[in-house]
Amino acid sequence: MKQIFFSLLILSIVSCSQNGATNDKHAELDKLKKEQADLREKILKLESEIAASDTGDVNSKSKIVAVTEMEAKPFNHYIEVQAKVEGDEDVTVSAESMGNITSLNVKAGDQVSKGQIMAIVDDRIIRQGIAEMQAQLDLAIQIYNKQKNLWEQKIGSEVQFLQAKTNKEAMEKRMASLQEQLDLTRIKSPINGTVDVVNIKVGQTMAPGIPAFRVVNLSSLKVTAEVAESYISKVKRGNDVLISFPDLGEEIKGKLDYSGQAINSLNRTFNVEVRLNPKDGLFHPNMVAVLKIADYSSPKAFVLPLASVQKSSDGEFVYVSVTENGKEIAKRKTVKTGIIYNGITEIKSGLEQGDKVITIGYQNIIEGDAIKL
Repeated sequence: MKQIFFSLLILSIVSCSQNGATNDKHAELDKLKKEQADLREKILKLESEIAASDTGDVNSKSKIVAVTEMEAKPFNHYIEVQAKVEGDEDVTVSAESMGNITSLNVKAGDQVSKGQIMAIVDDRIIRQGIAEMQAQLDLAIQIYNKQKNLWEQKIGSEVQFLQAKTNKEAMEKRMASLQEQLDLTRIKSPINGTVDVVNIKVGQTMAPGIPAFRVVNLSSLKVTAEVAESYISKVKRGNDVLISFPDLGEEIKGKLDYSGQAINSLNRTFNVEVRLNPKDGLFHPNMVAVLKIADYSSPKAFVLPLASVQKSSDGEFVYVSVTENGKEIAKRKTVKTGIIYNGITEIKSGLEQGDKVITIGYQNIIEGDAIKL
């Protein structure tokens, strides 16, 4: 019986403890709700006071935008193609006779003139042949002169005179041939320019066709490119061009000097060329370039960022800033666009000189909205 009494007592104490904890939570919740109601009341009061103090200034409700004032300016559309720098006078020089190199007269970077001897191939055998031939030629000339004097004095036969003459002339031709062979042992520069590459050394065996030198004339360079045949009716000699050199970080202006008329059957392109002026920069053969050819030009055009021109079922339109009753508001204008290049579009109609077109903030306005520049 005592055990049952103690069990009931413990249960009663636990129950009272739990009821007390629950009552505390309810009290805390009621307190927080009251604080929330007080804060809400204060917020509403402040909002009312702010609304009451509003002077009604239109600018405080205006949407901030930026405008571009329309002004006629040149507009060009360009075709962009990969190009490279080439030299009209960029030549590889090789020997014209076989033999060992006995003399090397230039090094890379040297300036050379047309006909200058850059290297010599072994010419000992040819020189010996010339020396022998010279002795025979001298004898043939003496005999000829004597036979000529005798013939003029009517002494001797005509056959002897003609034989001496023929022998002398044959010797002279053989000597000229040997001199030409000797000249072939000289590797000469075919142009005025700079020695860019030297591929040979003294003692090295050379043969015709093996590259020995590369000579470049940097004062005669051009930019060449291949353009798709679809542009052949638009790309003409004299078109304005822009040439970019990525490695130099430079861009120069020029005119198209040549536009090919024949279409390459393999890649369906035609060739174009632009001459480079050495004064424009330090260019090198095979340098990479980007050639921009103007295939459309307008000397006076209104242009806008393409993104600022919006479309609807009625066509294309822009928002312009106009002043009405002393306030700046947005007004919608229908426009017609033309050629697009590099994110810029030509406006063919719909705008006038001085119109202030909204180009920033146009996404959040509608016609009639108050705006602030």
